[in-house]
Amino acid sequence: MKTNVIIFLLVIFYLIDIPAQVYNSNEPLAHTFSIVARDPQTGEMGVAVQSHWFSVGSIVAWGEAGVGVVATQSFVNPSFGTRGLDLLKKGMTAQEVVELLISTDEGREMRQLAIVDSKGNSFAYTGSKCISEAGHFVGDGYSVQANMMLNNTVWNAMSKAFENTHGPLAERLVAALEAAQIEGGDIRGKQSACILVVKGKATGNLWEDRQIDLRVEDNLNPVNEIKRLLNIYRAYEHMNKGDLAVEKNDMKLAMDEYNAAMKMFPDNFEMKYWTAVTLANTGELEKSLPMFKEIFAEDKNWKELTKRLKPVGLLTVDEKSLKLILEQ
Repeated sequence: MKTNVIIFLLVIFYLIDIPAQVYNSNEPLAHTFSIVARDPQTGEMGVAVQSHWFSVGSIVAWGEAGVGVVATQSFVNPSFGTRGLDLLKKGMTAQEVVELLISTDEGREMRQLAIVDSKGNSFAYTGSKCISEAGHFVGDGYSVQANMMLNNTVWNAMSKAFENTHGPLAERLVAALEAAQIEGGDIRGKQSACILVVKGKATGNLWEDRQIDLRVEDNLNPVNEIKRLLNIYRAYEHMNKGDLAVEKNDMKLAMDEYNAAMKMFPDNFEMKYWTAVTLANTGELEKSLPMFKEIFAEDKNWKELTKRLKPVGLLTVDEKSLKLILEQ
């Protein structure tokens, strides 16, 4: 009872404090498909989107650790992003926020809005004047929504893909985007995509709370590109863990992480280089030399960088070994 009274007061305050949102014909279009979701195991929340529109992620996808995620699309009302998160922080549920925002918007019939909160509550709205094919499906802890699709089966295909894909939340979000595209996707084609994943609990540090923030602004195959970038992100996760292991002088763990990264992204010279440095630092100079040779042949600047590592303690070999490395 007390909770209901508090929410009622918040709604009254909100309606008094903020005038009705007036529909503006110049508001950006983002006819698109998207998914908002929460991982019940990790608490992570994410939003992913694709559209035949430039930089769709900058206006559609919103999220905050410990709060929730928002997708605002069709004739986009960008204020739904920040206002929605603010209302969630005030204690309202996903459904309450969607219903309040829509009720105060004169352009509601041309909007699409979906929210998942930090407790896993999910809710979505599709206005009657969204360009067909348009619709949404609200599942357990997620919502998928689409408008101006080639087929009216897109959002159901997204739902099935998300539910039937296992693994980290980000990969499941991308699977939903792939399913939408396979089903026909945006009737106009493809251009941009975005994936944003935030922590279930806020640390207060944005660089920690926003775990994944990837965008493809203009590409012939944005979903494929966002998937490629996510794979690179995972490889660099291993690199970062390797760097932390080096800081703690745990060279075995560092090598395990660097090797994992190289397996995922074998053509990346940055990863090869730091793996070679770690090999040299751990007494496996002979194993490092062929790697240094390949890297130096690709770009002589790596050799110059190697000279600069020893004075700052990042390359700990003796002078004889350093000379041997630089001769490669």
